Parts: sequence; C-alpha cells; structure tokens
Amino acid sequence: MRRDAPQRSRPGAAQSRDNRRMAILEISPREAYRRLASGVRLIDVREEHERVAGMAQGASGVERAELERAPDRHAPVRDAPLMLICQGGARSLQAAQALQAQGYADLASIAGGTTAWQAEGLPMTAPEPGVDIDFHERYSRHLRLPEIGLAGQQRLQQAHVLLLGAGGLGSPAAYYLAAAGVGRLRIADDDVVDRSNLQRQILHTEDRIGTAKVASAAATLNALNPRTRIDAVAERVTSANVERLLEGVDVVIDGADNFPVRYLLNDACVKLGKPLVYGAVHRFEGQASVFDAGRRRGEAPCYRCLFPEPPPPEAAPNCAEAGVLGVLPGVIGLIQATEAIKLLLGLGDPLSGRLLHFDALAMRFRETRLTPDPDCPLCAPGREFPGYIDYAAFCAAR
Repeated sequence: MRRDAPQRSRPGAAQSRDNRRMAILEISPREAYRRLASGVRLIDVREEHERVAGMAQGASGVERAELERAPDRHAPVRDAPLMLICQGGARSLQAAQALQAQGYADLASIAGGTTAWQAEGLPMTAPEPGVDIDFHERYSRHLRLPEIGLAGQQRLQQAHVLLLGAGGLGSPAAYYLAAAGVGRLRIADDDVVDRSNLQRQILHTEDRIGTAKVASAAATLNALNPRTRIDAVAERVTSANVERLLEGVDVVIDGADNFPVRYLLNDACVKLGKPLVYGAVHRFEGQASVFDAGRRRGEAPCYRCLFPEPPPPEAAPNCAEAGVLGVLPGVIGLIQATEAIKLLLGLGDPLSGRLLHFDALAMRFRETRLTPDPDCPLCAPGREFPGYIDYAAFCAAR
C-alpha cells in the first residue's frame, strides 16, 4: 500500500464536521425583533431573578442550564429556527453552541443581549409586581453566583455587622461590606480625620479633616450604597458600652489599633457568642484570623489562646510610631471583609483556627494553625466568664 495515498472518507463526513464547527450566527436586537414578528421563537436564557425585572417582549424564559439539560422539553423541533438572548450576549452564545452540539441547526444569539435590546428602544415586558429593580441591578453579579443567589443576597441584606474602627483596616472592610449589600453596618470610633490618615484610610477625604471619622465614613458609604444603614457611633469602646455595641450583631470586625480594645472585644465576643474577624498591620506585614470560641467552645480558639498576654509596648508600636505601608491595611481589611461575608452566608472555610500572615515586601502569604487552649482563662469549655477587667492597665502592665 502506498503511504502517500490519500485516505478516503465516507461521503458527507467532512461536511458534517464543518457543520459542527460552524460559527453561531450573532444578530442585532433589531434583526431579532424583525424575526420575532415573523414567528421565530426567542428564548431568554437568563436566571429567573434577572428575568423578573423585565424581558424582551415576546421572549419566553428558560434558564440556560435547564435549556441545555433538557432542550427537547423547551424546543422540541430541532430544525426550527431559534433565537437566544441573555443580558450581554455571552451566555446566549454559549447556550447556542451547546444546543448546536446536540443537533440544533438554525440558531442565532442576540449580540449585546437585553442591554442592547433596551438601548435600541425595543419593547420590554413590565417588571413583575413588587420587584425591586435597584436590588436586582445593584447585586446582579452576586445573584448570578449559585453559592449566593437571591436567598444569599437577601441574607446579606438582613445582616448586621459591627466594625470597630474607621481607620486603615475599617476603611476597606466597610467599603466592601456596604458594596456587597450588608443591610446594617455599625461603626464605632471616637477619633477625627487627620491628614496623616489619608495615606491609607480611604473612607476619608481632604475636606473632612477634623471631622469625626464615623461621620466621614457614613457620608462615603451612603454615597456608595444608600441601601446599607450606617450606624455611626462616635464613642471609645469600653467595658461599659461594649455589650450595647454588640447587641443584635451577627459578625464583629476588629479594626482597632491597640491591645486594650482587642482584648476587650475578644472577651465580649466570647461571652456573647459572636464571631470576631481579627486583623492587624505593622510596617510591611499583616495578619488576619477568625476567633469563634464563643459559639464553638473547645473547637475554635479565641484571641487569648493566641496571645494570652499582650507584648510590651516597645515590641508592638502602633502605626503612628512605627509607620505602615499605605496599601497594607487595604489587603488585610479586604480579607476581613471576605471572612465576614463568608460567615454571614455560611460559605467556604473560614479562617477560624488559622492565622494568615502576609508579607508585602516578599508578596507572600503563610499560614499558622491555631488550636484552642484547654486552659484558656476565658474560653475553656465549662469556664464561667471571669468578668471584664481594666484592659488599659492589663496591657500597660505587660
């Protein structure tokens, strides 16, 4: 047999392969509207929560996953022309490709999707009664995540977070919690905006120097997301008011920059059963963790399991004394916001029992495993709450 003899293929095989590789036709909304008027079917493959805000008039709604899973149920005639639309054109194109692979021959995807359809002034169905358009538009990217969806976003809307400190850590944490749709954000800080803050505390601006930080934070966050209620508490956190600040709160974020507040906050969270998202920065390094001993005695550590006693002041100077890379609190604050959202939604693996270290100069993360101290004076199983102490004196004595 000659090696250079051309291989023979059965008739129609090459043509069949070409058909499978044929690009999906993408058409304009106006062309789709013309075809729709002539009887061609249009299917909106967006999720249900997207379609309730309105669809291209004349379209029927079938979620992409359902259409791809059972196409015969929704489009039984595979040779009939079929048009698909989504929000921007990408998902409808992918759905068309999936249907093409299952034998559908006459497919078109609407370029630009529903966004382009509306921009061209083509008719839309009215939103379903009672639909909150702002909610669906604002949180559309969350709503598309199966792990969050409508139920998860509604859970965030009902959540209540306490943020101690509107400074370097509190700024990015507050920004992203408000943007994510946390319904109520209580921010406690008794300080005022100083020009030296602006290098890292992105909640504040030049024209607010001398203003209470919580008032500045509220102005910024209200402008970002008016749906989030900001409780601005211009108070120093003490043993006398800490439980009032924690009342009704789901998650606590530690954005403090001093040890007395950290120990006080930890003790109150253990007593009241609140998860505490810890963060700290120093020069070019930062740390983050979740302390959840109040809800998980004997399983999760508290802050005192890691630091039974505070270091001496000279070993842990604050940012004003030692300096800090301006972007560093942004990294740690975003990690804290991420952990808070995970806790509120019950997603993923929280940092409970793990201390995350970040070295900005090396751009390296490392992790230390933490275990609960069975002899912890605060969170050991069966141990009664010992009461609040003079935290400033406790820390100064060390």
